[in-house]
Amino acid sequence: MKPKKNPNAEIGRNSSLYFMIGLTSVLLVTWQSLEVKVYESESEISEVVQLTDDLKEDVPITEMLRTPPPPPPPSAPDVIEIVEDVVDVEETVIESTESSQETFIEDAIVNINDVEVEEVEDDVVVPFAIIEYVPVFPGCEDLKTQQERKECFNEKVQEHIKKNFTYPPTALEMHITGRVHLQFVIDSKGRVTDIQKRGPDRLLEAEAVRIIASLPQVKPGEQRGKPVSVKYSIPINFVMKE
Repeated sequence: MKPKKNPNAEIGRNSSLYFMIGLTSVLLVTWQSLEVKVYESESEISEVVQLTDDLKEDVPITEMLRTPPPPPPPSAPDVIEIVEDVVDVEETVIESTESSQETFIEDAIVNINDVEVEEVEDDVVVPFAIIEYVPVFPGCEDLKTQQERKECFNEKVQEHIKKNFTYPPTALEMHITGRVHLQFVIDSKGRVTDIQKRGPDRLLEAEAVRIIASLPQVKPGEQRGKPVSVKYSIPINFVMKE
């Protein structure tokens, strides 16, 4: 049987050549399209300002207020009567209070018995460490030496703080702890005055001031035979036990 295909008419023998020609043509067209330059056309912009001549405004209607003219001044009387002064007016003479060189001033004689002399006590504050005679706390009167009275005073203050100490409930809830430094004065009457505090929180400071303010009245300290004010310092620790 004879083949139907002509061996001389083979179509696929030049396919690679046709592929190369087609590829070259596509690349050429693509390159030409990329090289084309397009310029934007200049656009003309015209600004138009419209002016309107028909401006109509409503003019408010004003009313002129006409005030009446003031009344004429009173006319003078036809007959003028002349009244004579009946009451004599006394003139007040003001004398000068300035003194001259001719004015003599008498020396004032003061009797020494008429002068009252008041003794002014100086508010002297002496530190507790150098006071000559320390304040005597109730219960320390039988001690003889000043060193013993100082130690007794310190012990009594410590006992008073422990006895009257109360931890503030709000400070307990907030877990506030710390040391409050206190400084106060025992005046010449033996009373606690001028309490100064410094601590980590106002709750602790208020409690410390309350404890010190409740100290009993003591026998005041003495310096050179006179009662004087004595300055005393003490810290109070607020510690929470676990």
